[in-house]
Amino acid sequence: MGMIGREGIRGHLILQLARIDAVPYNVDMPEKLVIIGSGPAAWTAAIYAARANLDPLLYEGALTEENRLRGTLPLGQLHLTTDVENFPGFPKGVMGPELMEQMREQAIRFGTRVITEDIVEVNLSHRPFEMTDSIGTSVTSHALVIATGASANYLGLASEEKFKNFGVSACAVCDGALPRFRNKPLVVVGGGDSAAEEANYLAKFASSIHLVHRRDALRASKVMSQRVLGNPKVQPVWNSVVEEVIGNDERGVTAVRTKNLHTGHVTTHDATGMFVAIGHTPNTAFLKGQLELDPKGFIVLKEPQRTVTSVEGVFAAGDVADPIYKQAITAAGMGCKAALDAERWLAEKNLE
Repeated sequence: MGMIGREGIRGHLILQLARIDAVPYNVDMPEKLVIIGSGPAAWTAAIYAARANLDPLLYEGALTEENRLRGTLPLGQLHLTTDVENFPGFPKGVMGPELMEQMREQAIRFGTRVITEDIVEVNLSHRPFEMTDSIGTSVTSHALVIATGASANYLGLASEEKFKNFGVSACAVCDGALPRFRNKPLVVVGGGDSAAEEANYLAKFASSIHLVHRRDALRASKVMSQRVLGNPKVQPVWNSVVEEVIGNDERGVTAVRTKNLHTGHVTTHDATGMFVAIGHTPNTAFLKGQLELDPKGFIVLKEPQRTVTSVEGVFAAGDVADPIYKQAITAAGMGCKAALDAERWLAEKNLE
């Protein structure tokens, strides 16, 4: 995925959402299916559910500053990128905003009703399930698909935020092959398996990589540590943290400044990009423990190859239930499965 200016995207997004009014719904009657989310998983689930005449109601999130900072604005994280080169069917690539807007348009074309609010509270203790949105409206539903994604963890620097999606990334597989990173020096931040994997992957394209970690040894597994530290392109920067991301509006990131926690010495590393690999936080706080989650907060799927959760009638798809892959195409595939699982479950209960 490529990079694009944040403010330009947000203004474009508001215009796109304003073109389609949400279809009214009856708060006194249970919905067949509610979908929560706005990325590839949610829209794919909506497309399949709408074509199956389930008349889905989708909550795509609210246009708030909090959602912007978390990367959970309507249309998901793909809407914050430009070139998407690894989504099948687009041999020349596709703009992230264009891909997501087309998914939304396709879902609405088949009858999906869209509410531009967040679901902030759920009661999954009985059916129909009860949900409350960010303006206090309540809705009930026989079935539920949760596709709220996972937000990448960042360092919290103002300079990092400034260059996010303009040289700062949290996904090497998504962005690493882009021209701006090829044969250029890069910085990877982190010390776990994710950071080791990101650095090894980026070594295929970068001229060199500085791996910045606040300790003097990686937390990654022994095998992953040996692999990344044995890579001639990777240079560890031990006992250090990133102080500032340096760049300009024309070129994006041009360097990364680090500080040694023991000596206080500051070093500036030339780089066209910084990849932050310090994990993801699943967007599951609103569930308040009503579904089984793994130790990292991802929704646990109870059957192999299915999207069923610990509560009957609740299904999960995309990054919120995927601690491993976190790709647009795998999320879309899971969204398809979630809609089919929900359709079959509703039919079994004579609720379709």
